Amino acid sequence: MVQAKYDVLGIGNAIFDVLVRTDEDFLVRHGMTKGGMALIDEARALAIYGDMGPAVEMSGGSAANTIVGIAGLGARAAFIGKVKDDQIGRLYSHDIKAAHVTFATPPAADGPATGCSYILVTPDGERTMNTYLGAAQELTPGDIDPAEIAASSIVYLEGYLWDPKNAKDAFLKASTIAHDARRQVALTLSDAFCVDRYRGEFLDLMRKGAVDLIFANEAELCSLYQISDFDAALTQLRNDVALGVVTRSEKGCVVAVKDGVVSVPAFPIGKLVDTTGAGDLFAAGFLFGLVRGAGHENAGRLGALAAAEVIQHIGARPQVSLKELAKQNGLPV
Repeated sequence: MVQAKYDVLGIGNAIFDVLVRTDEDFLVRHGMTKGGMALIDEARALAIYGDMGPAVEMSGGSAANTIVGIAGLGARAAFIGKVKDDQIGRLYSHDIKAAHVTFATPPAADGPATGCSYILVTPDGERTMNTYLGAAQELTPGDIDPAEIAASSIVYLEGYLWDPKNAKDAFLKASTIAHDARRQVALTLSDAFCVDRYRGEFLDLMRKGAVDLIFANEAELCSLYQISDFDAALTQLRNDVALGVVTRSEKGCVVAVKDGVVSVPAFPIGKLVDTTGAGDLFAAGFLFGLVRGAGHENAGRLGALAAAEVIQHIGARPQVSLKELAKQNGLPV
């Protein structure tokens, strides 16, 4: 096999995050389902933004957050996602490149604005997302560079990408190229509501071998199999995919393969501030451990450490060096 140029290449929605602390009344007033992700149009985006208090703004998107975390651990990382050539799109591009991530997707010259996600964080740390995909849904198979995909040890895809038809085709193209080059393909299920929309298609991807590794949280896993019994759902997951990793909040995570399950505890934290990006950063740590050959247990510990860092402050990007944090905690980097 040819030497990889990148350890992990992510493909996802390039979304600019607008985060604000709020209360339950705001969610009720705007008819939001707490803890979920809703797709919204530009008019609703403007209405929510107009009613929000002071916000923290930063580049985001699920797969992009994961890729930035991987780069922060010292891996070679790249991202494919679509922004428009507008002010927010240029900010987005600068941010992700400043995090040492290769980002070469050409911006759209016209069409919808760069995507934004309005993220409401309640006092319990739970985040509720309202996402205007904008230019992100303009990602097409033409944006997938076969040479870059084939040169990546792991190609990481986000379930949110399954919403727009063109992005879905781009996803499948990338998976085929990666497997032809004998690379691995990972998919995060992203959100229980996302699983609800595409349950059959996600299961089909897993059972046909289009993805090798699945990331999910407990709610997403149970939604996938439409059963409330976690152990029964985990058994089905082990039958459907080569490697499954399921996060369980304060219970840690389980790493499931055909012949067994490894449980890894959560990393202790001082205070839960904002769960935005917890799953994204967990995936970053796990994938880093995987490409470094650290073993499933150490990969799970790296994931737990990265997730613990990000939930102790506002926003889905680490505020300290994950590489130094891993060293301080005796983890392989």
